[in-house]
Amino acid sequence: MPLPDPFPLYGPAYKRDPYPLYERMRAAGPIHRVLFPSGVTAWLVTGHAAAQRTLADPRLGKNHALGNDRWREHASIMPEPQHSELQVHLLHQDPPKHTAMRRYVTDAFAPRRVEELRPRFQEMADALVDAMPADTDTVDLVRCFAARFPFQVLAEVIGLPPHLAARFRREWGKVVAPVGPQDPGRPAYEALLRGLQGYIAEVVAHHRAEPGDDLLSRLVAARDEGELTGEELDSMVFQLLVAGQEPVTNQITTALVALTRRPEALERLRAEPELMPNAVEELLRLDSAFELTTWRFLAEDADLHGTRVPAGDSVIVSLCAANRDPERFPDPDTLDLDRAQGPHLAFGHGIHFCPGAALARIELQVALATLTARLPGLRLAVPDEDLAWIPAVLGRGVGELPVAFDRPVCPRSRG
Repeated sequence: MPLPDPFPLYGPAYKRDPYPLYERMRAAGPIHRVLFPSGVTAWLVTGHAAAQRTLADPRLGKNHALGNDRWREHASIMPEPQHSELQVHLLHQDPPKHTAMRRYVTDAFAPRRVEELRPRFQEMADALVDAMPADTDTVDLVRCFAARFPFQVLAEVIGLPPHLAARFRREWGKVVAPVGPQDPGRPAYEALLRGLQGYIAEVVAHHRAEPGDDLLSRLVAARDEGELTGEELDSMVFQLLVAGQEPVTNQITTALVALTRRPEALERLRAEPELMPNAVEELLRLDSAFELTTWRFLAEDADLHGTRVPAGDSVIVSLCAANRDPERFPDPDTLDLDRAQGPHLAFGHGIHFCPGAALARIELQVALATLTARLPGLRLAVPDEDLAWIPAVLGRGVGELPVAFDRPVCPRSRG
């Protein structure tokens, strides 16, 4: 039987608002073939219940070695040797290797530990607002805040020293976006990869020479003691530096866009800051920055939600589509700050549930509370339709967020 034509998951209209497409797909069934701009086809799961089952399905593995030739032809975009050296992190591992590697990061991101750092995160957020230019009518909140705060927090949590943190280039995060071998941008893409690898080598060398009581030092020690390979160490540092901060940057932007579209909700948060923890959960549900999961594969042909899926084809879950499933969340397109939250899937589910979820929640609470309190009358400075949504395959967010507010940023009370 011929395979159905895939739904295209790309283009400005889709990235600006994928939810009408997801609604049609959910109504037609839980799983569909989709096409990405790199030419990769995949099976996309959309409903909440189906998504939970898929994310916990032991038949589905994450290791790229499970991918078949059709997938590998288009998906292995990162050239060798970088692919082998940077792609063996937690997101691409299965038990027991995944279990062993995950243990290294769970302590650093434990809820109690990151909660103790909340006052330090608040100092960082306030300092960024203090530094915002006061001589202009508009401020780009990505450049001034959203692209900086999560990285500062991450550096504090994992033990990246200030002199190395200052040299990190945000554009290195673009190496996760597919750029095919024939793409005119391929040379620039490979230059970014080499630059990032050189930076990772410096990070490793520093923590080997000057070990401390921090996550990066523990990872380097695990490599030196033979518990991790060199490729696994570099991959985990890569994952921390890129996946550890870029999704939070994007989530700050999706949350702010949602709030500026609903001024009454934004003003209510300013008036009732005690709502912030629940508001963060609702904003995560409404428009998750991690739109799609990474690849999963079946080792053998098998039935998945009533559809025969060939071995080695990629299976992906739409976290955004699952989080707006009306069977799980009544009136799902509404931002309801009083919603009795159930288990949204913004951080995934199962053994690959995001280990940094507790940290991300605190970052979002601090960031949004600070911005709503200190930027009165916060509003978009450009028409909503002019916002440029990032063309990332898996993520959602805007690359710039020009905003205005009612009066110049006031310094904090030094009381």
